[in-house]
Amino acid sequence: AGRELFDELGCASCHVPSWRTGSDAIDPALADQLIWPFTDLLLHDLGDALADGRPDFAADGRSWRTPPLWGLGLVETVNRHDTMLHDGRARGYAEAILWHGGEAEPARESFRMLDAEARAQLVAFLASL
Repeated sequence: AGRELFDELGCASCHVPSWRTGSDAIDPALADQLIWPFTDLLLHDLGDALADGRPDFAADGRSWRTPPLWGLGLVETVNRHDTMLHDGRARGYAEAILWHGGEAEPARESFRMLDAEARAQLVAFLASL
């Protein structure tokens, strides 16, 4: 149910679930493999709330590269904390989603409208990555 919500809310428009590796990999074992990074690796305007006002190359201070979500469920185990986003301001998955703005505002607002059970399903899906 959480995966379906991920798609329905529009999360997958930036956090693209799967990619296929190129056919010309240096190691043939890596060629033409289906991977599940949950990212488009592009810059997106996430609005004023997340803006740091520090342009960096193509990023204008409001734009952030979509981070891969694979391994998200291991953040606390590996990092010994569960804070998220570029500066650690979000304490958990739901807060991270609620900080999204700009291009991600429609997805955030759809998440905000979910009941507690649906939110829990989406969070459980994210924790499974």
